Amino acid sequence: MVWRTWGSGAPLILLHGGYGSWTHWLRNIPELSRRYELWLPDMPGLGDSAMPREPWVPQSIADAMVAGIDEIFGPHKEVQLGGFSFGGHVAGLSAVTLQDRVSALLLIGVAALGLRADPREPFAKRRTGMTDAEAAAVFRQNLEVLMFADPANIDALAVYLQAENVRRGRFHSRPFAATDALAVALADIKAPVKTIWGTRDIIARPSLEARLDILRRHHPELDVRLIEGAGHWVAYEAAEAFNAALVDLLPPSG
Repeated sequence: MVWRTWGSGAPLILLHGGYGSWTHWLRNIPELSRRYELWLPDMPGLGDSAMPREPWVPQSIADAMVAGIDEIFGPHKEVQLGGFSFGGHVAGLSAVTLQDRVSALLLIGVAALGLRADPREPFAKRRTGMTDAEAAAVFRQNLEVLMFADPANIDALAVYLQAENVRRGRFHSRPFAATDALAVALADIKAPVKTIWGTRDIIARPSLEARLDILRRHHPELDVRLIEGAGHWVAYEAAEAFNAALVDLLPPSG
């Protein structure tokens, strides 16, 4: 696994989404690294990290995450752990193993809650022989389908990051989004759970409240921050509001 780190203070580990990498947090690093010792790994099979051990399932990635945390921080250091989308699924599974070593678990736009999302537009397909401009249009369209609420917020950097992350993605996380694996894991998580969502996150349709109810089932203390008008990739699309919400939920210390 490849880990990148910035800043000093209490350790905060953030896991990116499916077909992503540490660059999912690119617009958050300058602010958050002023307040935390920020650790942004590329999860196994994504970004610059090697594939996990077989079987290629979320638990295998969580096992690798826990091994990395053990190696970097030792067996007793407390960490705050967060994850976006598929990264939240992995963070939840990791928190089950880590137990009291996770002082807070932050879930951002997570799936695997056992709920069916509303149908969405199909993804555009990149085809052999496309020009660079045609391929960029495909990535832009797919960001509009899933990741952003307002197409006007999709800039050239977001398109580039999407293209690079998809190119390097080898672990296929999408099939696991329809499971209830994270909902089940919540019963065994000791850490207080906190959550951030964009109010226009497409994976929360038809009901964001139904998803919050599932998170509250075993964690009635659930602390919620909603970013008005933002979509799934809320940390990028509404970076300033997201950064403020995260700091509010996870007060820096140490």
